[in-house]
Amino acid sequence: MDLLWALLTLPYAPVRGLTAVVNVVAREAESRQRNPVNVRRELEELDAAVAAGELSAEERDRAEQRVLDRLTGGSSGAGERRRPARRRPAREEGVRHDRRRPGPAA
Repeated sequence: MDLLWALLTLPYAPVRGLTAVVNVVAREAESRQRNPVNVRRELEELDAAVAAGELSAEERDRAEQRVLDRLTGGSSGAGERRRPARRRPAREEGVRHDRRRPGPAA
């Protein structure tokens, strides 16, 4: 069965190969982004830019936070612009708020 499956999916072999290569490149890029040595180098570059007068202290703080967020894999929300959450209307008893299937309340 495996041989038959391999023959039937042979035209998709280049796509599978490309997918494998893209996955390897993505893993390598992520590991380099999270490498503490690279993060430290970026933070030192920020310090050097502040010392040279290329960045203000506030800009450095924002850039430092982005670097640290990338290292930890999270987002602190500091300095980021986010869309305000949409507020849902209060539910009234007996009123159906399902937009996909309009109809009488259950």
